[in-house]
Amino acid sequence: MKRIAIRYRTRPESADENQRLIEEVFRELTEKAPSGVKYAALRLDESVFLHLLAVEDGVDDSVASLHAFGAFRNGILNRCLEEPAQAVVQVIGDFEMFSK
Repeated sequence: MKRIAIRYRTRPESADENQRLIEEVFRELTEKAPSGVKYAALRLDESVFLHLLAVEDGVDDSVASLHAFGAFRNGILNRCLEEPAQAVVQVIGDFEMFSK
């Protein structure tokens, strides 16, 4: 399974709009319910966001193909004070946080 974390800071005046766009992504994910994909987005403080994505081996990253995700990515650099930083992550421990 491929796991990725993406962290960034938005401009304070763009944080609520950024959250609204993320919420649209989750609405579309709920409608389409792609298999093999796990995704979480967290707002750490007023304008810092963290996205966690896990995609099973052999499964396309269907999040990137969502219409709402395209709308979210459009203008992301204009909303950000810090560009999104992406890293492949290794799970060290998980006590019922992200597993079902």
